[in-house]
Amino acid sequence: MLGAIEAGGTKFVLAVGNHSGEILDKIVIPTEHPDKTVPKVIDYFKDKKIERLGLGGFGPIDINQDSPTYGQLQKTPKSDWVDYPLGAILQEKLAVSVVIDTDVNVAAMSEAKFGNATDVNSCLYITVGTGIGAGAYYHGQTLKGLSHPEMGHIKVRRHPEDTYKGACPYHDDCLEGLAAGPALEKRWGKKGDQLADLSQVWEMEAYYLAQALTNYIYILSPERIILGGGVMKQKQLFPLIRQNVIEMLNGYVSSPYLTKDKIDEYIVPPGLTDEAGIKGALHLVME
Repeated sequence: MLGAIEAGGTKFVLAVGNHSGEILDKIVIPTEHPDKTVPKVIDYFKDKKIERLGLGGFGPIDINQDSPTYGQLQKTPKSDWVDYPLGAILQEKLAVSVVIDTDVNVAAMSEAKFGNATDVNSCLYITVGTGIGAGAYYHGQTLKGLSHPEMGHIKVRRHPEDTYKGACPYHDDCLEGLAAGPALEKRWGKKGDQLADLSQVWEMEAYYLAQALTNYIYILSPERIILGGGVMKQKQLFPLIRQNVIEMLNGYVSSPYLTKDKIDEYIVPPGLTDEAGIKGALHLVME
């Protein structure tokens, strides 16, 4: 038996599975203060007799296996979790080795192996929900460097009609500050699912997300882009984003997948629906 955790900004998904990648049991708990959430995690796994545990965590998180703070949360917008040694506590309490990557990196990996990117060698997975994060999978590996990618905090140009200051506690009007779920709610006074019929909401949202995708295309040139998370359940966003990306690229990148005829195959929803992260966390310890 192997353990897997998708630790997101809104919820923790906990699962056990086998060496074939099959999830055998799964529960979901809310992401609260670590003093509330982590004991529930320990309680779930303590009698499962797992050999190893894979963790896909919200960031920023230390994913350098040689670091003395491996698995520790860093300057996350979730202030209760700043500097929390999640990896070390799980390893100590459960007495198993813990392998750690970001939630979006493992989602990109699982989409590449089991989902909507099995036919390409590289992909980006972007989640738009409580926060915005992106993970990259290139030729068999997730993308890491000094740390992990923080693509949700890039700067984007403001929409001409947007006067909202931004919701990011570190940068105000970065991409996450302008386009994540909390920004939608604070700007418009309602949650996203209550704004479905207001076209101006989604045109502005698409404007910001398309800028980000255009930058990612220029810098990383992924062979597929997958958009997940709670905000992306508003299906009207996909055609708006695709149209904006084509217009913003303005023909500069030559690829048939960046044209009106093929972009529906390039910017896509997850093939694993809401299981990309947890399947990726399991895959971390399958290999």
